[in-house]
Amino acid sequence: MAFVQNFPFISILLSLFAGPVSSVLNGKWAKRLNLFIITVIGVMSAAVLRFVLGTGQEYVYTMGHFPAPWGNEIRVGILEAVMALFFCMIMFLCVIGGALERELEIEESKQNLYYIMVNLLLCSLLALIYTNDLFTAYVFVEINTISACGLIMIKQTGRTFEAAVRYMIMSLLGSGLLLLGLCFLYSLTGHLLMSNIKEQATLLYASGEYHIPLLVSICLMSVGIAIKSALYPFHTWLPDAYGYSTLSSAAILSALVSKGYIFLLVKIFYRVIGFDIIRESKVINVLFVFGVAGMIMGSVNAIRENNINRMIAYSSVAQIGYIYMGFGLGTTSGIIASIYHIVSHAATKSLLFVAASGITDASAKSNNFFDLTGAGYRNKLAGIAFTAGSLSMVGFPMFSGFISKLLFAQAAMENRHKIMITMIALAISVILNAVYFMKTVIRIYTPEKKTVVIDKGFEEIGFWEQPSKSAALVCFIALNVFLGLFSEPVIGLIEKGLAMFS
Repeated sequence: MAFVQNFPFISILLSLFAGPVSSVLNGKWAKRLNLFIITVIGVMSAAVLRFVLGTGQEYVYTMGHFPAPWGNEIRVGILEAVMALFFCMIMFLCVIGGALERELEIEESKQNLYYIMVNLLLCSLLALIYTNDLFTAYVFVEINTISACGLIMIKQTGRTFEAAVRYMIMSLLGSGLLLLGLCFLYSLTGHLLMSNIKEQATLLYASGEYHIPLLVSICLMSVGIAIKSALYPFHTWLPDAYGYSTLSSAAILSALVSKGYIFLLVKIFYRVIGFDIIRESKVINVLFVFGVAGMIMGSVNAIRENNINRMIAYSSVAQIGYIYMGFGLGTTSGIIASIYHIVSHAATKSLLFVAASGITDASAKSNNFFDLTGAGYRNKLAGIAFTAGSLSMVGFPMFSGFISKLLFAQAAMENRHKIMITMIALAISVILNAVYFMKTVIRIYTPEKKTVVIDKGFEEIGFWEQPSKSAALVCFIALNVFLGLFSEPVIGLIEKGLAMFS
C-alpha cells in the first residue's frame, strides 16, 4: 500500500484531535492551529486526488487489523477526494474571511471554543465523505449537528440562542428519522457496510421480498437528510441560523454543513441502495416536487426580506431546491448537475456572506436594506464581490451559477415527463433571483447624499483596512470565475467519480 493511501484516515484523525488541543490554547493560537490543520488536510486531499487519478481506481482502507463487519473501513475515489479538497478550500477562506467579526463578536475567553467546533465540523465532513459504513456516517452526522449548533450560538445573543434551539430541534428530528431508516435497513440486510448492504438490497429487490420495508427505509433516510439540509418546507430553522450567527459561522453553515448531508444522500442512493432501485421506488418524484417548490418559495421569501443576511439565507433554500430537483430528474446527468451545484453554491454563497459583511461594515454595521445605499462606493471590493456573487446566483455567463443552470437544463432534456416543469421552474427561479439580487446590487450602487453618510456614521473601507477579508473575497471571486470558465475539467472529475460510485 502506498503511503498516500493513509492520508484520508490521517486527515480525519488530525481534525478530530485538533479539537481537544485547541481547548488548552488561547484564541490566537487555536486559530493558527485550525488554519494549519485545514491547510495540511487540503494538501493531503490534493495528493489523494492525484493518486486516485493516476491509478484510475478507487480503494478501500481498512482501519485496524480486522475487516468488516468486525472492523471499519473508508472508501476513497475521485469524487471523495474532490469534495474533501474543495471543502478544505472553502472552510479555509471562510475562517480567514470572518476573522475580524469573530474577534469583535465572541468573548476572548471563548474564542478557542469556536475553533474546537470548526475542527470537529471538518472532521465530521471528512468522515461523511470517506466512510464506507452507514452507522459510522450516522455517528458523524450527530457530531456535525452538535458542532454546527455550537457555531450558531457562540455569538451569545438572544436571536442566536433561539436559532440554535430551533436548529437543534429540527436537526434531531432529521437525525431520528435517519436512524430509524438505518435500523430498518440493518434488520433487512444484516449489514452496516455500504457495499454489503447494496448486495443484499439488490437481492431482496430482485426476489420481490420486503419491498414495503425497503421503501419505508429509503423514505425515512431521504426525509431525515432533507430536513437536516433544509429542503423546503423543512427550512424554518435556516434564516435565523444563517442570518444572526457570526460571519464565518454563516458562511461555513451555508457552504458546507448542508452539503455534507446531501453528499451522504448521494452515497445512500448509489452505494447503499442502488440508483436503479431508488428510481423505481418513486421517492425521487417526491424530492422533485419539494425541490421545485423550494426553488420558487425560497426566492419569494428572499424578495420579502429587508435584512441582507436573511435574504441570502432564504436564497440558500432556493439553491437547495435546485439540488433536490436534480435528484428528482432520476438521471445520471441530473445527479452530476446537482453535485456540480453543490460546488458552485458553496463557492458563491460563502462569497455573498463575506461580501455582505464588507458592505454592512461600511454602513455602520446595519443589515437593513435601505441603509446599504451607496455601500458599493464606500467599500469597493465588497461591492464588486457582492455583484459577482449576485451574477453567479442569477446565472450570468462566466460565473459558476451559469454552468449549474445549464447542466440542469441539459439534464431535464433526458426526462420527457419532467422537462416542461423543470424548464418553467428554472425560468421562474432565474427571474426571482434577478429581482432580489439585482435590486440589492442597484441599491449598493445608488449614490447616497454626503450629509446622510455623515449623519449615519458611514465610513469608507479600503482593501488594506481589512486584509484577511479582502484576500478571502479576491479568492472567492477567482474561484467563481474559474468554475464558470473552466468547468469542463471539474465536471469530468464528477463524472468519473460518480462512475466509480456505481
